[in-house]
Amino acid sequence: MNHIFYLMGKSSSGKDTIYSRILKETGLIPIVLYTTRPIRDSEHEGVEYHFVDDDRFNAMRDGGEVIEWRTYDTKCGKWTYYTASDSLSTENGDRIGIGTLQSYLKIRDRVGDDVIVPVYIEVDDDIRFLRAVEREKQQSSPKYAELCRRFLADNEDFSDEKLSEAGITRRFENNGSVDECLASIKKYITGFQK
Repeated sequence: MNHIFYLMGKSSSGKDTIYSRILKETGLIPIVLYTTRPIRDSEHEGVEYHFVDDDRFNAMRDGGEVIEWRTYDTKCGKWTYYTASDSLSTENGDRIGIGTLQSYLKIRDRVGDDVIVPVYIEVDDDIRFLRAVEREKQQSSPKYAELCRRFLADNEDFSDEKLSEAGITRRFENNGSVDECLASIKKYITGFQK
């Protein structure tokens, strides 16, 4: 049976870095989510996300193609992130995705516990905050108020209680070397592929 390995963690936990490295170093097929938020300077269409407008989201949702979505009322306007059914087929091999706890739960409801495997990345808040500020400084137009909103929201969205309710017990610490965290995750994934 093929699986969907689903990376989750608070903002600036290293998800994007680990996700990119896993894609380069394994044969996993990416799940590319959709978003209505503007593309960042370092991002590429169809790689990190499919960047679409509200009309496209509404058409896909009305057509039954959207599995889950969430809209954030950010300091920069309303941004929607969503998973479409075209991204989840495991017919051609194991897949890997990245998202929130809520998106994980919706996808799990759709494909089942035996298909989706949670991979939760954890980082101490002080380290995570400093990483977030450094990343935001690199943007052509830093949005620090949005960084703070997201940082605080993540503490609620990924609370220990919610993780426990979702059945997520395995956590991968990324406080120091991303290489060590990545090696641990790859070993974990390999265990499911045997």
